[in-house]
Amino acid sequence: MQKPSVAELRPVVHPPGVKDRRSGEHWAGRLYMRELSLRIDRHLVNTKVTPNQLTYLMTIAGCLALPALLVPGIPGALLGVLMVQLYLLLDCVDGELARWRKQYSLTGVYLDRVGAYFCDAAVLAGLGLRAADVWGEGRIDWLWAFLGTLAALGAIMIKAETDLVGVARHQNGMPPVQESAAEPRGSGMALARRAAAALKFHRLILGVEASLVILLLAVADAMRGDLYFTRFGVAVMAGVAVLQTGLHLVSILVSSRLR
Repeated sequence: MQKPSVAELRPVVHPPGVKDRRSGEHWAGRLYMRELSLRIDRHLVNTKVTPNQLTYLMTIAGCLALPALLVPGIPGALLGVLMVQLYLLLDCVDGELARWRKQYSLTGVYLDRVGAYFCDAAVLAGLGLRAADVWGEGRIDWLWAFLGTLAALGAIMIKAETDLVGVARHQNGMPPVQESAAEPRGSGMALARRAAAALKFHRLILGVEASLVILLLAVADAMRGDLYFTRFGVAVMAGVAVLQTGLHLVSILVSSRLR
């Protein structure tokens, strides 16, 4: 069977709205990954590979970011970025393959969310273990591993807070929430939310952004000769995770998402 061209794939796997979802599409997907995934799609659409199999591989790739980051220095940071980028690529391809074949399933949606949880947590936990210097010759400083775990827990909690909105609405027989409902009802809270969105500090604890920051920190550490910048980074990310967990919960409660 002849492989479809990129031009044939695009209108089917990238229908209107896919790249424009404010809360559902990552900037890297819009910038470059959706174009790369189209080139992968055309080689898979006529195979026996299923979307769910790709989602399993996606989750494994995201989880492998943790052991990759345990490799000392810049090589480990590069491996971590590579694993996260592979995760992101497969995250695009599995959905695009499902759209082309019309193979939609609740299992796929569920696995996709699980993979997102695992990837973010793996990157942040890996950062904490890097900062603890688990492969160093000296004493392991578990404080940094704790801070990395705290950041990972915060990243998971933020996603859970979002997903639990859908659970609460479903259990009360309400339709899925609309993006417009995310806007806080009070003018003060709305202004604070817009300011936070403009600063985008919460993106520090997302897997893609965190992996790139870790690479920058590794380069800075290589120049300095110790783990100062990595440890500073994990402290900052732990603080952001704790703060954002609370702020995100408040933003949900003061919006119309639960009404």
